[in-house]
Amino acid sequence: MNRDRMRKLIGTFLLVSLVALGFCTPLKEYIAIPKELTVFEGQNSKFDLSVPVSATLNSDSDSMTLNKESDSLTLNTHDSGRGQMLLELAGLPIKKVDVNVLSDFKVIPGGQSIGVKLNTVGVLVVGHHQIETQDGKKSPGEIAGIQVGDIITEINGTKIEKMSDVTPFVQDAGKTGNPLNLVISRENEKFETKLVPLKDKNDHAYRIGLYIRDSAAGIGTMTFYHPESKKYGALGHVISDMDTKKPIVVQDGQIVRSTVTSIQKGSNGDPGEKLARFSGGKDVIGTITRNSPFGIFGVLSKEIKNGVMDKPMPIALSHQIKEGPAKILTVVDNDKVEEFDIEIMSTVPQKFPATKGMVIKITDEKLLSKTGGIVQGMSGSPIIQDGKVIGAVTHVFVNDPTSGYGVHIEWMLNEAGINIYEKDGQKAS
Repeated sequence: MNRDRMRKLIGTFLLVSLVALGFCTPLKEYIAIPKELTVFEGQNSKFDLSVPVSATLNSDSDSMTLNKESDSLTLNTHDSGRGQMLLELAGLPIKKVDVNVLSDFKVIPGGQSIGVKLNTVGVLVVGHHQIETQDGKKSPGEIAGIQVGDIITEINGTKIEKMSDVTPFVQDAGKTGNPLNLVISRENEKFETKLVPLKDKNDHAYRIGLYIRDSAAGIGTMTFYHPESKKYGALGHVISDMDTKKPIVVQDGQIVRSTVTSIQKGSNGDPGEKLARFSGGKDVIGTITRNSPFGIFGVLSKEIKNGVMDKPMPIALSHQIKEGPAKILTVVDNDKVEEFDIEIMSTVPQKFPATKGMVIKITDEKLLSKTGGIVQGMSGSPIIQDGKVIGAVTHVFVNDPTSGYGVHIEWMLNEAGINIYEKDGQKAS
């Protein structure tokens, strides 16, 4: 047998052995045990072990204990604190697990339909307008280098907050012939430019050749609120301008109660939509201070109830979520919050914030009959699994409206300014 053939045989043997090892139960169990484990006090973590592994626990307090059985190992937690679990096989250390036990933390799930009113920082440019002048059609804004999606934050040194702030400057500049000195915000950068208004030959008014907007409105679903701080999270995704498709930079805003009046049922290639009306202006229930990739956030000014799950519930971290049955809370008729069955098809334990943490599928026949699956306006509907709030519905798959994405609750809490890793105002140590 020549040397090359021997090398190939050895290589094939090693490859087959490596693949077979990957299917070995003890190895899979070993890999499944994380190097770092974060849980809330009162929660237990069980690990299946088919080999005689011994375990010891070093802890800074009596916050955790170990229970070893013939084929499993259970970590019991009693109070917040830190520790380290050491696994040994035949007296040899094989794995260290750093354990962080967090203080008990609970939120109240939402599910209510809400109306959203956003006020932008400055005025948003959503298009260019060609003005009929004596010298032909021109857009002063385009000439000044202003693009769709830009935000005008200042004119002649004065802060601009709404569209009505712009008109006096335009007319004054037209009469004096002086250019407008604009401060423009574009993708987190600012620059200055000069704009000369032109007179429309038809109505003789001076114009800047830009379509602008200072507010936006829509509907969504409340995800959670924190009873101690009154902070809330909703929608689970960023609100973008319908024309520019860019995230709206929020100055402030409000959320109000809304009532679902009808449903446009979704189908393949055509996501459906909740149609709703806002409650009166006196029914403002909270402020909006942040519009982020994980939703909108602010503080509630009124207590709200969903009538289904109104008591504080624990949350689950991303590594604690599992594939299988779950529920969502949402409104499909009037203002009644209902429970509906879903399936967690896949979930990704995330160490860093990301918007697409779960793939979910609507399995509830009543909801499928009513909506066809996930529809616009359902974003933010809280996802409940094993008595814990685990996340929110965010996006629908266009070609399969029964399925979509969900975001993990811990990232929404982080965006709301709620630190689940703190205890009594201090970070857990």
